[in-house]
Amino acid sequence: MTSLAPGITADIEIPNPPEDSISSLAFSPNGRGPSAGNDFLAVGSWDASVRIYEVAPNGQAIGRALYKHDAPVLNVAWGPDLSRVFSGGADNAARMFDTATGQATQVGAHDAPVRSVRWAQVNGSGLLITSGWDKIVKYWDVRAPSGTPVGSVQLPERCYSMDVCTTGSRHFLVAATAERHVSMYDLVNPATPWKNLSSPLKWQTRVVRCFEPLPEAKSGTGFAIGSIEGRLGVHFAEDRETVNNYTFRCHRQEPTKNETKIFAVNDIVFHPVHGTFVTCGSDGTISVWDKDARTRQKTFDTAPGPISALSCSGSGRFLAYAVSYDWSRGHGGMTPGHPNKVLLHTCKDEEFKRRVRR
Repeated sequence: MTSLAPGITADIEIPNPPEDSISSLAFSPNGRGPSAGNDFLAVGSWDASVRIYEVAPNGQAIGRALYKHDAPVLNVAWGPDLSRVFSGGADNAARMFDTATGQATQVGAHDAPVRSVRWAQVNGSGLLITSGWDKIVKYWDVRAPSGTPVGSVQLPERCYSMDVCTTGSRHFLVAATAERHVSMYDLVNPATPWKNLSSPLKWQTRVVRCFEPLPEAKSGTGFAIGSIEGRLGVHFAEDRETVNNYTFRCHRQEPTKNETKIFAVNDIVFHPVHGTFVTCGSDGTISVWDKDARTRQKTFDTAPGPISALSCSGSGRFLAYAVSYDWSRGHGGMTPGHPNKVLLHTCKDEEFKRRVRR
């Protein structure tokens, strides 16, 4: 199919997309490299659905499953393999979909919408981690869903975004909340805060994503954080490396009549093979960055609408992105005929591989 972004000529539109704004994309944890098999993509939407598509190596996709929440879906994530998909929604529920049986069950609950869901290995056991607008992070053992979490921690404010890092010397969780709070937890002792920080950005946090150390780089783990002000921060987890923290401007349009247009950073994803990261925004653009060289490698042509979500396949073969209304302009911005699409971009080395610096 024809790409919605004219400069990304080889992109493929996934058939039968959701009927409302797309909130979250998540590729399955397949193996890495060109020999990996088919990928699976979970798509969460404001139409209260989670759709699962199978994506062949040539980018052709077909719908394989659909399950529902009772209100908009805000986040989706896979378990450790292809057998389970997790989702959180505005119905205050966390749900698990079994891909073998085709059954969805509620495995967690909050007193307010569930904003983020993640799977992680904690103390040798796999746990579902959820966070919500009730200012709580909860840990769930999905093997025996009793309605009671196995642990929980209080956040300083409503959670807007959450991620986990399970590689490197320290496994940790980072939760970014309202009022620019950032809370970090060492997953070896997940009930006790490791660090409480203030966001390096001056305005409301939109997204936070963890990064892993690169084999050829001396730097370690940390997180990238984006805000509504068209700015992004890179923050290293260990105290000895925080001297390398920095922020920069992105997703802005050059001044016209002495006025700069600023757009929200909607999502961040790190390429699993090359270690570069990708941002998307309300301006309808996608940019590829090298965090260690502190440079932008590429910006794709502008799509005819905000790009609300991103995900990179485990093999590094595909970048999925959603051209969809992101609610950055409130209810009035949801105009009739607004595009609502999921597209696949085939990742090329010259776009995503870190360039050799002299």
